[in-house]
Amino acid sequence: MEDVAEQPREGTGARGGRSGLWRHRDFLLLWGGQTVSETGSAVTQVALPLVAVVALGASTFEVGLLTAASTVAFALVALPAGALVDRGSKRSVMLLCNVLRLFIVGSVPLAALLGAVSMGQLYVVAVTAGVCTVFFDVAYQSYVPSLVARELRMDANGKLSTTQAFAQLTGPGLGGGLVALVGAAGALAADAFSYLVSLVTMSRIRTREEPPPARRADETLRRQIGEGLRFVLGHPILRKVVACTGTWNLFSGMTGAVEMVFLVRELGMSPALTGLVVAGSAIGGMAGGAVAGRLARRFGSARVIWLSILVFSAPQVVAAAAWEGWGVLLFPLGVGVAYFAGMVYNVAQLSYRQSVTPPELMGRMNAAVRWVVWGTLPLGGLVGGALGSLIGVRPTLWVAVVGSWAAGWFVFFSPLRRMRDVPVAEGA
Repeated sequence: MEDVAEQPREGTGARGGRSGLWRHRDFLLLWGGQTVSETGSAVTQVALPLVAVVALGASTFEVGLLTAASTVAFALVALPAGALVDRGSKRSVMLLCNVLRLFIVGSVPLAALLGAVSMGQLYVVAVTAGVCTVFFDVAYQSYVPSLVARELRMDANGKLSTTQAFAQLTGPGLGGGLVALVGAAGALAADAFSYLVSLVTMSRIRTREEPPPARRADETLRRQIGEGLRFVLGHPILRKVVACTGTWNLFSGMTGAVEMVFLVRELGMSPALTGLVVAGSAIGGMAGGAVAGRLARRFGSARVIWLSILVFSAPQVVAAAAWEGWGVLLFPLGVGVAYFAGMVYNVAQLSYRQSVTPPELMGRMNAAVRWVVWGTLPLGGLVGGALGSLIGVRPTLWVAVVGSWAAGWFVFFSPLRRMRDVPVAEGA
């Protein structure tokens, strides 16, 4: 890898220029650190509940409460996180979050060595690490536009999204292997180490952010949060993007609530094969992240937002038609298609959001969007479980896959339908 110069020439600058992302030193540092960190976080998704179950004999309710504790921060602190991120250096926020998560997650294997680990500690770890993750994720999405040139953002977001899909595919398996080798608490040390790697790589980034504008004397945190929400909900396209994403997540939550029951009870699959089928479906997400930029160039960076849902994701409905025997392959095919289309959509809509949002609102925009769209996931799980009990698992799965596809009509019936590409005049 060849470093870019400290004072680059026009057209080959630190933000990418004509050389592209593979010669963009700072982006590669960010991407490399995040690849390790995302994989480590996926390990923790397996290892932390196993510490509760294996080491502490936790009840089903206690494990469920631990899972909820790890995500509650998105509902509680996402909006103020966006306002606070916009007040200073986004890179500094990410570095601080990595330092905190290194010690927070690392406290569990240390306590296990001392024989002092407890459920109370695990709850505190889940909540505090979740708060750090909220701040990191908001800063992360808001930092990319200051690091990468506008014409390379789609490619950058695609590479970063592919990393997330890769972590979802490999992380749980790696976590299970580490638990078998060094125990559940020991496996968490791998996640702590991943934050150290990300911390080192990001600390070597040379690109400087533009300082945020000076705040007015009357600009309170509440007022800043309100400005972010008004910007998102008042924008004719962003509010449709939020509606589409929130609806997709609602029905995806329904799918997640019944898929294990569907595979095991309706299709007669073993638990081991069920895990393999679910993990294999994530390959679709990796493929979507890898080709999102090319599809945007082929169909248009604005047009691909609604095409990804209404056209690319349409075959996902075959998942609900799967039957016992060879027909079980329809399930990973349908879910893989959904992951593929969802990843293309996510890359495209995130790139659009970054292009139309003023830099001083970037953190609050990302926080407001995430606060809304992540809030529908647990609701979808509740609705899916209730509906599965009332009308059956397969009918509920049909409702979920058709509902996910229908979410695309929100962005189709918006100004995006008349656009091929994101207007350059709107971009930062």
